[in-house]
Amino acid sequence: MDITEILKTVDHTLLTQTAVWEDIRKILDEGIQYHTASACIPASYVKQAAEYVKGKLPICTVIGFPNGYSTTAVKVFEAKDAVANGAQEIDMVSNIGWLKDGKYQEIEEEIRRVHEACGGKILKVIIETCLLTREEIIKMCEIVTKAGAEYIKTSTGFSTSGAVLEDVELMKKHVGKNVKVKAAGGIASLEDAEHFLRLGADRLGTSRIVKIAKQEGNI
Repeated sequence: MDITEILKTVDHTLLTQTAVWEDIRKILDEGIQYHTASACIPASYVKQAAEYVKGKLPICTVIGFPNGYSTTAVKVFEAKDAVANGAQEIDMVSNIGWLKDGKYQEIEEEIRRVHEACGGKILKVIIETCLLTREEIIKMCEIVTKAGAEYIKTSTGFSTSGAVLEDVELMKKHVGKNVKVKAAGGIASLEDAEHFLRLGADRLGTSRIVKIAKQEGNI
């Protein structure tokens, strides 16, 4: 698979707590230069980033991050605020405790409300697969599909592990035809990236692929 094709699927990501504007700006510059799908950055930098890129790169941010247990009202506010500041894509962490409590209707309603708050922008729902059973992953595929989000996403990258090939394969099998899959967390090589894409991932959330490609002289 051509490296430029892989890069087109990458949400070039920097979400570390210590990130400063100089770090964010580097991510934005690289995203523009290498034509990544978006740059995924902390919400506090979205407005500045959107003004900086001037439409040359979609800005993505995260809400309810990384634990997912904010109230629905807080997530809705975060989504509206991010969109108002210029975010074109929102990655929301779902409520894992609710899933394990069997509160499926509450999860679906929360996703619907956040999706509405996105005002037509892309919503990706992070389900944190490393904390879920196979049955829970399948259930979340069903809920995300019914709620109308554009993507289901494996991981925050801040929990016990990131994306796993088997989980992506399972998600691709069980989501609806209108829902895409994003693999994120721990994608450490071009080989990893290619494997995830071949299994059906449509997006890759990673901080490493651009750096690796540059080091290997592929771009």
